[in-house]
Amino acid sequence: MCKGRKHIVCVLLAALFSLASLSGCNMRGAHTGRENALSYDDAVKELEVFVKSIEPDSVAAPLDIYTSEADPVSVLADIDTFPIVVEGTGQIDIEVAAATEMSASAPDDWMNVVAERFNRENHTVGGKTVSVSVRKITSGEVVTYMTDGGYKPDVYAPSNYAWGEMLKAHGFGVVTLADRILGNTAGILMEKETHAAFTAKYGDVSVDKVLEASLAGDLTFAYTNPFTSSTGLNIFTAMLRAFDPGNPLSSAASEKLLEYQRKSPPVAYTTAVLRDQASKGIIKAMVMEEQAYHNTPELRNYVYSPQGIRHDHPVYTFDYVPQERQDAAKLFVDYCLSAKSQQLGNEKGFNLHNDYKEQSPGLDGAGFISAQKLWKQNKDGGRPIVAVFVADISGSMDGLPLNELKDALVSTSKFIGSNHYVGLVTYASSVYINLEIAEFDDIQRAYFSGSVKSLFAGGGTATYDAVLVGLDMLLKKQQELPDAKPMLFVLSDGQQNEGYHLDRITPIVGGLQIPIYSIAYNLDGDSTAGGELQTLSRINEAVLINANSEDLINQLRNLFNVQM
Repeated sequence: MCKGRKHIVCVLLAALFSLASLSGCNMRGAHTGRENALSYDDAVKELEVFVKSIEPDSVAAPLDIYTSEADPVSVLADIDTFPIVVEGTGQIDIEVAAATEMSASAPDDWMNVVAERFNRENHTVGGKTVSVSVRKITSGEVVTYMTDGGYKPDVYAPSNYAWGEMLKAHGFGVVTLADRILGNTAGILMEKETHAAFTAKYGDVSVDKVLEASLAGDLTFAYTNPFTSSTGLNIFTAMLRAFDPGNPLSSAASEKLLEYQRKSPPVAYTTAVLRDQASKGIIKAMVMEEQAYHNTPELRNYVYSPQGIRHDHPVYTFDYVPQERQDAAKLFVDYCLSAKSQQLGNEKGFNLHNDYKEQSPGLDGAGFISAQKLWKQNKDGGRPIVAVFVADISGSMDGLPLNELKDALVSTSKFIGSNHYVGLVTYASSVYINLEIAEFDDIQRAYFSGSVKSLFAGGGTATYDAVLVGLDMLLKKQQELPDAKPMLFVLSDGQQNEGYHLDRITPIVGGLQIPIYSIAYNLDGDSTAGGELQTLSRINEAVLINANSEDLINQLRNLFNVQM
């Protein structure tokens, strides 16, 4: 579905909670700086004045009678959206799906370097030359693509063994080639002053004590998506074990998780997002892999404490792989375990804390899968999400960008839970309320799909007028649902040319502290557009990530898994 989208860039996010800019009169186009956000009450008052001047129109929502349940295969991008970073040319070429901390760019490129060395040495099996191709892909996405997308790598090298156990539970014939090819741990990272205050009151750092401090209001602790992040899955299951050591999947553990999620910050999409936030001093306690911590100089002011299971990068092949290819895979694994390869691992920040004895949550593969489901059910802390999608239908979005926008929204909206609330705003020169916010049941979902499918492009680009209208809708819905969590999603090429300017709305956005997630189109041809959307998403220190267009569906799927 997503293959070949070369002109669209997906921009994703994190949470936002702090800085914005300026106050002032409601004259459009004024430029007054962005040093200070308004107070919440002043932001609400100013928003009301601005929206009155915008005068959005309401559009009747058509019903899509052909909307269907989510098909897991249909919302997976082509596997090639996860790149082959080393390409072998041997008579027997085995594909290794490798965790990103060893298949990305230096210093996270251990597997790539080892594979390239191996390929140059002309190893053979049964008289045939053997080579290795390496695909850079997160451990969790391999499981998703194997179970839902028909992906069949020859070799799988995840961060930890939980993923291999999950594949066994899904019915795959998993063959273990090595329990460890590269030592690593995951754990808790705390800023030094925070660490000193924590240990003075709670003693040594442990998952159960971190949870205790978080529930007491003494600590804000951030972790990552357990569907895609090995560190997130590891520490999350350690949390469940801390909630109920006898049965991490019990109703008691679920209730304590729900209580915790009510107070915790939003879950980050990846560890890289947390690393970026931590390097700016925004987050004081979070999950992190030791190798990532070791290779991030900006985190030297943090203290690392290993927790949970080890991340020793086991290596698996499968019973569907012919024996000749399994023999080639074993040859490569032996090469990975050689002294030369392990020394390279040391240089890349691996093989530290070799004496760490893991703290297992006591779960098998089915248990890890159940833990993910438990997180999905409780991640919102019992609070519904209220979301407004703001879609650009200006002339610059005509053709491929708008078609891709519609495809992405219709496909991935199927992953939004029916207990949440969703509305739709579109804009060109004017702003339109296409769908008032309502619970995302089957009827609202059909109206959302029908509204999106009926969109057409033309006119100017009043991006920030539409953002203000969306924020106003969220605030009004919050009056009915005071415990709900508001979110705004902006899909645009970002080049505003009508209505309010960005610097006129930043004090309002900052004062309201509502997360704004941006999905940006046509960035290759217009860096100004990307810069404005980046500024919008970062008003309160949110993170903006540029992704290749082929990643769009996957990025939104994972985003909604985390946020909705």
